[in-house]
Order: sequence, then structure tokens, then C-alpha cells
Amino acid sequence: MPQADDQAPAKARSFFEKAATVAETGNFDYAIDMYLQGLRHAPDALMEGHLPLCELALHRQGKNGKKPSMVEKVKHMGGKTPLDQMLNAEYLFTKAPEHMAYAEAMLKAAVAGDYVKTAGWIANLIFQTVNATPKPSAQTYILLKEAYTSIGQFDKAIVALQRASKLKPSDKELADEFKNLTAELTMVRGKYNGESGFRESIKDRESQEKLHGQSGVVKTEEYRASAVEDARKRVVANPDLSANIFELADALSDLEDEQAENDAIALLENTYKARSDFSFAKQAGVLKIKQIKRKVREAKTAVEANSDDAQAKALLEQLSTQLHDMELEHYRLCVKNYPTDLSVKFEYALRLVADKHYDQAIPLLQQAQKDPRRKIAAMSKVGFCFAEKGWLDDAIDVYTKAINSYEIKEDAVAKELRYNLGNAYEQQGDIDKALGVYRRIAQLDFAYKDVSQRVDRLRNAKKETDSQ
Repeated sequence: MPQADDQAPAKARSFFEKAATVAETGNFDYAIDMYLQGLRHAPDALMEGHLPLCELALHRQGKNGKKPSMVEKVKHMGGKTPLDQMLNAEYLFTKAPEHMAYAEAMLKAAVAGDYVKTAGWIANLIFQTVNATPKPSAQTYILLKEAYTSIGQFDKAIVALQRASKLKPSDKELADEFKNLTAELTMVRGKYNGESGFRESIKDRESQEKLHGQSGVVKTEEYRASAVEDARKRVVANPDLSANIFELADALSDLEDEQAENDAIALLENTYKARSDFSFAKQAGVLKIKQIKRKVREAKTAVEANSDDAQAKALLEQLSTQLHDMELEHYRLCVKNYPTDLSVKFEYALRLVADKHYDQAIPLLQQAQKDPRRKIAAMSKVGFCFAEKGWLDDAIDVYTKAINSYEIKEDAVAKELRYNLGNAYEQQGDIDKALGVYRRIAQLDFAYKDVSQRVDRLRNAKKETDSQ
């Protein structure tokens, strides 16, 4: 690590302030340089440096900022010291925040440089991102496990290892390492003076809940049963450790038995009542929704098997209403308790849109656009809300912006955006523009929805108008 500099905090603050000022003018690239200059003087300045820089990167991406050129990639490859490596990786990550390889390089350097706050933050970011991908990488989870272990966050290291084990269920070494790491966590806990001291060491409860809420090793039925017993023992040994509560709830849920699920829900809800920590209530809600979704699927199967069964149809309608109400309330509470979590704002907004509460949904969807993973979907829903409100000009503007900012022009998302845009033009009475949009879709996918019928109908309408 660099030698101490008494003037470093003041120098860093000067660069950070200048960066914020420059960013307001829209000169994002210069602002990035200023933030990185400040971080060179204060590498672990999370709140003042790394977080606003990351927010700037997302804002720049939303403005279609250019990705790093080949020259920039070569120039910022590696570095002599961990600090150089971290800032070089962060530069590339800022220019391409969707590219997780840059984030992983930044994490490795932060761990090597002992920049603990930065390492913890970027590890959490990577964890949440990889959890959301359709095909997560076991190697990434192992990297996270190693990083969390290096900075002493053993509870999160265990969860990362669980996720790796889920992807490689036959890997005995991972299973053995899980047991060893769990034992190590117990030993570390013993070094703290009482329960409050250890609780204070786990600062980020919201992030912890997100990670535990999505974990769980899925193996044989025998393994699941033994996992429950092991988890119970850990709760008895350390009842105040949140990780143990989440682990037992996950293990019970993995049994896929209604009574076990109810036990898991009761465990989480009772812990929430005792500690007033919403993360437990949130996970209880997740399990309730999972349970009711399974019942809805079973009811649908029964109706499909016998479409004349009035009782089965009534049960399906009742369960579907119950699921809707449960999800709506769950995400409402999540937004209330986690006001910075864009993912729950997006999910809550989707339910509000379904209930036609457009004025409530629009602000949430606009905020959710700051999340690159949900930007286009959120814009699409905003356009839909505007159209439903009769704000057709605004809907057209939003759909057009979404189409222009979406890189893939011919996939299902692009076709849906164009279809909605064409529909907005059609509602507005602009037949020429609507026809032009529908024709573009038909040229790519003639069987998409009713686009061919719309093209025929509008062409006929245009002919009638021209003949008059």
C-alpha cells in the first residue's frame, strides 16, 4: 500500500468535489478522471469516491456513452501495484458497467491492496449481478468466496460457496470447504465480546438478506434432510447469528414440503418480531409467494385436466387473487423498507400497472431505469402507462428513446417496443407511421402477434382514404 500522506484526504476531497461539479455539466469522461485522481489519494473512499463514480457510470451509460476503445483497454490493463490495478479496472468498469470481468479485476486488486470497504462493496455488486444472470458462473462465486474470506466476511463467503456448490452438486471439495468455512465462522465469532459485538460486525443487513435469500444447496433428499439438521444445530449453538436463521429457513424450504415451508416462514416471522429487522420479514414473504405459486400451478393443472370442474376453477381464481394481493403487499413493504433497491421498485410497479394504478407506477418505473438490467423494460412500461392514460405523444417519445438506446434491434424486446410504438401511432390516428412500424416488424417476423393483420387493415384503410 502507498505510504501515508497527511494531505491525502484534503487532496482527495478536492478532486471529488471537482468531479461532482464537472459531472453536472455533462462532461462525464473528465469527471471520471477526477474521481479516479481522488481515489488515488484515498483508495478506500467508498461514499465519497467509488459510489458516486459508479452512479456516474450508469448515468453515462444511459446517455449512450462510448465503451472503452482498444487503446484504452490496453492502456488500463493491469498495473504495477494493487492500487494501479484497481483504478485501471475501475476506469474500464466505469466505461462499461455491464462488463463484470472489469468488476472482478477490480475486486481482486481491492483485496490485494487491503481496501476492505471497497472490496466489500464491489463484491456485493458482483454477487447481486451474478445472481440475476440466467447462467451464473461457479467460478465467479468461488472468487467471491475467496474475497469475502480475505476481508473477514465469512457469513457471505459461506453463501457464495453455497451457490457454487449448487452449480457443482457433485463436487465433494466444495462441500467439504463449506463445512470448514462454517467452522471457521464459528471460531471467528468466538473472538468477539458478546453477541452485540458480533452483530455490529455485520453492517450491511440489507445486502446480507439479499444474498441469503437467494442461496441454498439443492442435492438429494437425504442431503436436504441432513442440511436441516445441521442448520438447526448451528441455530442452537449461535441463535443470534442472522446467517444461521437464514440458512435454516432455506434448508426447510428446500425440503419442498408444505409443513416445512410453514416452519421456515414462522421462524423468519418470529425472528422479525423479535429483532425488528425487515430482512427476515422479506424472506418470509418470498417463501409465502413461492408456496402460493406452487398451489396456483397445481390448480391450473387440475383445471387443464378437467375444464368442466367448477370447483377447480373457483379454487384457481381464489389462489390467483391471493397471489396477486400477496405480491402487491410484499413489494410495497419492500419499497418502504428498502427505498434504494431499484429491483423491488420495478417489481412493485409491475403489479401497480396490472392494477391500472398508472400514476403510482410511473415514478417507480422511472427510478428503476437507473438499473441497467431493467432500463429498457422499465421504459417500455412507462410508455405503456402513458398510452393507457391517453398521453400518446409521451408514449411515442418514450418508446422511440427505448428503441434507439436498445442495442439489439431484432430480438423479442425490440419487436415488443416497436409493436407498442405502432399501436400508439395507430391510436393517435397516424396511419402512415403506424403502418411503417408494423411493416418493419412483419419483415423480421411475419407471425409476430397480429402484426400481419394490422398491416393489411391499415393498408386497406389507407387505400380507402386515398380513393376518396
